[in-house]
Amino acid sequence: MEYYLVSAIPRLNRMDDLETRLAADEFVQLRPFGPALCGSLRNARLSASGLAVWEEEDYCSPPLAEERAAVLDHYFDQLLTSQVRQGEGWERMGPLRPLFPALAGR
Repeated sequence: MEYYLVSAIPRLNRMDDLETRLAADEFVQLRPFGPALCGSLRNARLSASGLAVWEEEDYCSPPLAEERAAVLDHYFDQLLTSQVRQGEGWERMGPLRPLFPALAGR
């Protein structure tokens, strides 16, 4: 399993929908990645430049191929990944504010 620091431009007109679906656990049933994707997106952060950033675990090559096809490409543009050690991505984000404050930590 690999870990990635992900950054992407949120499609702002779709963020309310994504937050609602994450709160309702709608993506959890997606196998094998649903639970990890939900946890990562609930804790995603917002950079000063407006990028959404989060750490994601993945088994695919190219990274996040299944996640992009099922969920991410509907809600984000220009998704970029860089490989990190587990937890390193979250550490790099430090004090950035949550993308979804009501869901952070769930």
